[in-house]
Amino acid sequence: MSQQFTGTVQRRGMGIGAWALVTEAEVYELKNAPEELRQAHMQVKITGKINKNVMTLTMIGPVLEVESFEIIS
Repeated sequence: MSQQFTGTVQRRGMGIGAWALVTEAEVYELKNAPEELRQAHMQVKITGKINKNVMTLTMIGPVLEVESFEIIS
């Protein structure tokens, strides 16, 4: 089931590096993030699904599979 998440996009340098969404409650590793979303410090609202069946090299938090997004600022 899809959910909405609001936060700030950041580039995390753990492991090989990854794009993350930092919310008030959690840090999510972004999967399938389009190029337009991969900009540090951008405030966004993302619609997507948490995939608990994926392990990544960066291991910065739950994997959020991006379905769509809206730039807030």
